[in-house]
Amino acid sequence: MKSFTIQEINEILKGTLVGNTTNTIHGPEQLEKANNNHITFVGNRKYVRLWETSGACAAIVDEKLNFEPGENRALIKVKNADLAMAKLLEVFDPGLPSFEEDIHPTAVVHPSATIGKGCKIGANSFVGKNVVLGDGVLIYPNVTILDETTIGQGTIIWSGTVIRERCEIGSFCIFHINVSIGADGFGYRPAEDGRGLVKIPQIGNVVIGNAVEIGANSCVDRGKFSSTIIGDGCKIDNLVQIAHNCVMGRSCIMAGHSGLAGSVTLGDGVIIGGSASIKDHVTIHSGAIVGAGSGVMNDVPAGKTVLGYPATEARDMLKQWVALRKLAEK
Repeated sequence: MKSFTIQEINEILKGTLVGNTTNTIHGPEQLEKANNNHITFVGNRKYVRLWETSGACAAIVDEKLNFEPGENRALIKVKNADLAMAKLLEVFDPGLPSFEEDIHPTAVVHPSATIGKGCKIGANSFVGKNVVLGDGVLIYPNVTILDETTIGQGTIIWSGTVIRERCEIGSFCIFHINVSIGADGFGYRPAEDGRGLVKIPQIGNVVIGNAVEIGANSCVDRGKFSSTIIGDGCKIDNLVQIAHNCVMGRSCIMAGHSGLAGSVTLGDGVIIGGSASIKDHVTIHSGAIVGAGSGVMNDVPAGKTVLGYPATEARDMLKQWVALRKLAEK
């Protein structure tokens, strides 16, 4: 078990220490659940009241908040409590599950595959023809990587993930459990005789940049032709759908249960709230924000925030909601 004194933690965080505790700190914990060997954090004034009844011996605190630590308790004041706690979580991180063997005997690796230095391949995984793995790729048990896919160095792929043929994955990505990369896009047209549907072949691929993280059970579909593209640094939550031929810029965020229909374009730094839906062929320009549960039917200008269904400029939608509430009260 890792443990630190409050002085050692303050040295790591480069904060301002207020008060002192002689207790050894064994890890971080929520205010309500902490005991006297835990450090917690207070990033907002509304949580200050919980400090008095918390069992924690120490807290990381936003420097704008002023309250006393109490007896044998300490506060570390920092500019951003959330970022400081993230840094501390890295210190206490117990690490990833270990591999007893670099390539498990039950893994199937095609002879033509190129495996970089320090790669690990878990039990029952499959690596297909002409696949290229960069140095230090970690593939946990029961992963499938099909033919001619390339994966950059340091990428981590968790169990149940399937990466279809000809996909291009960057370096230092993380794909969580049961991610689907490169499945067929959803394309059908009515048959000429009116009886049934004709499947539109999906012959493109998926291209994913560096440092992209994709949450559990999310799907990124292959392009009908050309590529579905996820830019560097994008962060995608669990249960997200990204349809064929979408293009995401750099450092976009998509929260859980949100989805992009086919051929949507996102600029850099776009934020999509949970359960939001984006219509096909829409462009959401750089820096725009789509509120949770919204339905975007039209292009969104750069830097704008939209809400509602159908989504409109946030201030206008809030005025509509107020007006509707007043009507209901009459």
